[in-house]
Amino acid sequence: MAKANPLQFVQQTRSEISKVEWPTRREVMLTTVMVVALSAVMAILFSIVDLLIRTGLATVLGFFG
Repeated sequence: MAKANPLQFVQQTRSEISKVEWPTRREVMLTTVMVVALSAVMAILFSIVDLLIRTGLATVLGFFG
């Protein structure tokens, strides 16, 4: 296996990084808001499902307890 030249490695890395299309500030903010909003919606949904399961289980156990 050939050893890589550190200088060549750095040059190739910088070349590849320059090809990356970085998101704009607006895109980052928009996707961040979307993630936070969807996380909140899912937290509420899971809380409701948890409440329904807990209530149903307590009702079923109440019949036999």
